Formats: sequence, structure tokens, C-alpha cells
Amino acid sequence: QVHVVESGGGLVQAGGSLRLSCSTSGRTFSTFDMGWFRQAPGKDRELVAAIPHSGTPAYVVDSMKGRFNISKNNDKNTLYLEMTSLNSDDTAVYYCVAGTSFTAVVMGRGEHWGQGTQVTVSS
Repeated sequence: QVHVVESGGGLVQAGGSLRLSCSTSGRTFSTFDMGWFRQAPGKDRELVAAIPHSGTPAYVVDSMKGRFNISKNNDKNTLYLEMTSLNSDDTAVYYCVAGTSFTAVVMGRGEHWGQGTQVTVSS
């Protein structure tokens, strides 16, 4: 059974930065295509970024390019989401997803999801 665990969320002031991490167990990490989604209160879950199993190329949605970066370290079995210049609109629960199809991950249909980590940006 595959488990996905996120960490690194918390409270940050507007303009600040956070780095989220995600690890998996139950299957070789390097075989997973992975992504980050987020869900703000009252809104649908949305894609933030995705990355294929090899770790390249990374994909970040246009509205977050330049502020967010996704990376995958297969040696450390860890997926990262670096977030900078945070604002109140970034307040959400952030979810890590792992799957066997990059397209499925991007479409929100990856097989394995974490429980999410809360990011709160105070103004």
C-alpha cells in the first residue's frame, strides 16, 4: 500500500516563503509522476505544479510561475514545492499526489494522495 505524506505547511506573513515536502512509501519513489494541488476554502481543488518521475521537466501553472517551483529528488525520496512572495490568495490546504501517469496526475486523477498540509498567509 502506498502512503503519501506532506510536511512543511504553516503560518507565514505575506511576502514570505515556505517549502513543502512530500514523501511516499510502499513503492519506489523514482517511479512516480507527482504533483501539488491546493484547495482554498469554498473553492475547487486546483493544480499548482507537476513533475514527471525523472524529475524533469517541471511544470508550474502560469498564474504561479515565477513564485512557485517544484522539484523531485529521487535520491532523497522527496518532492518539494518552493513557494515565495506568498499572499493571502495562497492560503489553502496543499496536497501531494503520486501516480503512474503524468497526464493523470495533472488532471487530478493520480492514484495516491496525501492528507494535505495547511498553508496560511497572514496579511
